[in-house]
Amino acid sequence: MRYIKGFYMALGMFCAIPLPFHLWDEKNMPAMIASLPLVGLVIGAIWWAIGLLLVTMNLPIMISAALLTLAPFFIAGFIHLDGYMDTSDALLSCRSLEDKLRILKDPRVGAFAVIMLAILFVLQFAAMYTVAENGRFLTSLIVISVLSRSCSALSIFVLRHMPESNYAAMLGQNIGGASKVFVIAVAFTAIFLSFLHSGVFGLIVALSVLLGYAAAMRVVYKDFNGVSGDLLGYSLVISELCGLIALALLQGAEI
Repeated sequence: MRYIKGFYMALGMFCAIPLPFHLWDEKNMPAMIASLPLVGLVIGAIWWAIGLLLVTMNLPIMISAALLTLAPFFIAGFIHLDGYMDTSDALLSCRSLEDKLRILKDPRVGAFAVIMLAILFVLQFAAMYTVAENGRFLTSLIVISVLSRSCSALSIFVLRHMPESNYAAMLGQNIGGASKVFVIAVAFTAIFLSFLHSGVFGLIVALSVLLGYAAAMRVVYKDFNGVSGDLLGYSLVISELCGLIALALLQGAEI
């Protein structure tokens, strides 16, 4: 029951899918974070279904690529994209930690955020163009979404939180090993199923997501001396982009 409530809370917080009622219980916070991979499963399944529909409809590739590029951000309610932009602004300012934290909290959009957003959309559109053109291994979209959120959940559970982070206060309670084991089990299951479905192809895509997240998190964790919601969103967006580029490169090599 605790994990069902946690999953419902996670859907309400990290997904834009309308829910019949609002539910929040801070005591259930660890279960909510542990449910992040399941939220990724929901988002990834919708993303995959949209891709399948677009390929079936035989729309112009440019239109299909644009819709597939934007779909995950719309489904997630742009929450991770906001963190990506805020972190880009702070990280690329190359200022002191105090100034970076001030920029991170600033609601205004800076030049670096706009530049990095443009770079993100150009790269993601190019990757999705190849994916839409080929139309194969669309189930990798589900794997990418699950693994990126598995990494986020483990980062929240394992890494040091910035004092300014909301997670620091909410996860002050004992997390327990069950939540961590659950996240790891879901991640390994996603990797295994990806390998079964797509062979080495699926394994490379999954590994690209994990390495992309690790590299992005390493940079921001070192720079900000901890993690926060914005830094997690930044790392998640980077990891999914890495997975999509790997998917596009592998498909392009086959064509």
